Order: sequence, then structure tokens, then C-alpha cells
Amino acid sequence: MCRNIRPLNNFEPPATRDEVTAAALQYVRKVSGTTKPSQANQAVFDQAVREIAHITEHLLDDLTTTAPPKNREVEAAKARARAELRYAR
Repeated sequence: MCRNIRPLNNFEPPATRDEVTAAALQYVRKVSGTTKPSQANQAVFDQAVREIAHITEHLLDDLTTTAPPKNREVEAAKARARAELRYAR
């Protein structure tokens, strides 16, 4: 999985449309192998991002969990702590 795609499920507040679109963009970039499509492929690229974002929003709306919602700030702090350990020399 692409490292830049972050989990979006079970957060309070829920994932925003911008976060979903950013994840869809990262996915399409990874699958297509390009960060900037040619002019000939731009429309197809943009359509794929829109469709994947749409499906992702439906997925997030339909998922159920019994776990309490995660806090974004707490999860970000955990990620920073893991990065410190990983990159400490």
C-alpha cells in the first residue's frame, strides 16, 4: 500500500471530502505510475480520482465498528513518536 494513504475510518470528526480525495489521488498515482499524467490522459486520470473518491466515501459511510472513534491529534502524536524512533541515529 502507498505510504501516503492514511487510514480514514473511525475518526472523530469523520474524514473530510478533501482527505478522501487526497487518498484517491495517491491511489491513482500509485496504480498509474505517474504523479502528473500527460494531457492525453488527464481526463481519464481525473475521472478515476473522482470515481475512487466517491466509492471511498460510500465505503466509509457503510463500515461499522464497535471500537471508539480515534482522535486525530493522538494518532498524529503516535506517528511522530514512531518516526522519531525509526529515524533516530
